[in-house]
Amino acid sequence: MQFQARYFRKLHRKIAPVLFLPLLLSAVTGVLFRLGRNWWGLPNEVTGWMMAIHQGEYLGSPLVPIYVLLVGLGLLGLVVSGLSMLKVKRQLTQHPSKPNLRWIHHSVAAIAFLPLLVSATTGIAYRLGQTWFGLPLEQTAILLQLHQGSYLGEQLKVFYVLLVGLGLVTLLITGIQMTGIFRRST
Repeated sequence: MQFQARYFRKLHRKIAPVLFLPLLLSAVTGVLFRLGRNWWGLPNEVTGWMMAIHQGEYLGSPLVPIYVLLVGLGLLGLVVSGLSMLKVKRQLTQHPSKPNLRWIHHSVAAIAFLPLLVSATTGIAYRLGQTWFGLPLEQTAILLQLHQGSYLGEQLKVFYVLLVGLGLVTLLITGIQMTGIFRRST
């Protein structure tokens, strides 16, 4: 058990910095797309641009499914490896006097792991289903509905996307801070 936890911790710390920027771009543009479309009434050109960044279209159309697959699998890897390190009962019940980055990271991870798991798997399945397997929109629409929380209704869908996106951004920022990459040397 100890070996497994150590292995997952090393894996988590190695893949997280590599995925930081692609996941941050996907989270921010996914949230901005949904807010822009539902609340702000942004034109399709603007929201289309946000969706292009969200899916990695800036790499070229042939690479979109590969980008979605790699980033999605990376997120799934982070969720699984992070979940294996999470000792929910002990860490979340012992609230520190001053919340630190690790406590915030673990608390948000405990809440966000299931929505992130659903979002990553349905996002991958939707994009690959349409692009590689040629499935029509009628068959892949359910995956997109799950990906963006449409089953919650039109207004709650926006809050779902907002909370999932902010949860991921919080995990990315607190996680990258814990790696020490951006620490000042004294």
